[in-house]
Amino acid sequence: MHLVCVTKYRRSVFTQQSLAVIEESFKDVAQKMDFQVLEFNGEADHVHALIEYPPKLSISQIVNSLKGVSSRMYGKAGFEKPYGKDALWSPSYFVSSVGGAPIEVLKKYIQNQEKPN
Repeated sequence: MHLVCVTKYRRSVFTQQSLAVIEESFKDVAQKMDFQVLEFNGEADHVHALIEYPPKLSISQIVNSLKGVSSRMYGKAGFEKPYGKDALWSPSYFVSSVGGAPIEVLKKYIQNQEKPN
């Protein structure tokens, strides 16, 4: 699946360092829940992840865990959340099944996101 998560109020809060914290937290969750983050990247106000998961997991379980853990780890690392609030992420997210698309095309799309400063 292709997952896109946006920050609360679509605020531009991410830097390369904070995206690294988000990526690491996504990979930690993936290892614990037994799925894989095949590709990860982001811009100043959102992230993209290409995820391969077993059918025993629901998309909502995966997304809730990824967003919850990454928000906590982001705060613990000392990064500022939008407007100083408790939430990092908007409650919404975008998920698309990628069964028909070549994985390499999706990886390149995610890799080519504009990196924040």
